[in-house]
Amino acid sequence: MSPRTRAAMRPLTLALLCGLALPLLSGAASAQETQPRLTVTGEGQASATPDMATVTIGVSATAPEAGPAMDAASESARAILDRLDSLGIDPRDRQTSDLSLQPIWSDGGPGVAPAVTGYEAGNMLTVRVRALDSLGDVLGAVTSDGANRLSGLTFGLQDPDPVMEEARRDAVADAMARAQVLADAAGVTLGPVIEMSEQGGGYAPKPMMEMRAASAPPIASGEATMSARVNMVFGLGGEAAE
Repeated sequence: MSPRTRAAMRPLTLALLCGLALPLLSGAASAQETQPRLTVTGEGQASATPDMATVTIGVSATAPEAGPAMDAASESARAILDRLDSLGIDPRDRQTSDLSLQPIWSDGGPGVAPAVTGYEAGNMLTVRVRALDSLGDVLGAVTSDGANRLSGLTFGLQDPDPVMEEARRDAVADAMARAQVLADAAGVTLGPVIEMSEQGGGYAPKPMMEMRAASAPPIASGEATMSARVNMVFGLGGEAAE
């Protein structure tokens, strides 16, 4: 056979080999798709003592004119910022979250149209307190400096990753335990993990401890609980041996 003839036959040989391999690959994929499967959802939780709090504090002031009302609110806000400086709250941990100015209307009455009688100005500040044992003192101090609004107090973790990892491990262990119970109840063997995915987790506070300080409000920080959820798909084998 000449070299030219052998060269011409190489593509034909490769095509035949590929044609023979395709049914084998297709059969393997089909067998995997028809393999019995078990899908379970596992849930896990992990808790830790919070080491950070986030709180929104603010001031409101009223005056007959808009300018004086805003000036009064701004002066109180500056006093609060100065106090936060003295308490060691880092500038990166405080942010103005809302500025407002709105008219104050009279109620009016029969035959009397409502009228603007003054203005109310507001200045809200969101603050992160990383030294959690000083939270009560911080709130007491800013209140004495003119803060008359308080909302959105939440507790959290400065580094939540280790707690979240523990919750994920707990969720996987829960899913595997559920799968094993179901396989045992059905009298079949539990195969390997085929698919695994994570669903959204969350955080839930649990009141646990309380902090008190002189002239400061009592604060219950509780626990920071992270939750995780995973979906796992297992293959199933034949009947389990007795």
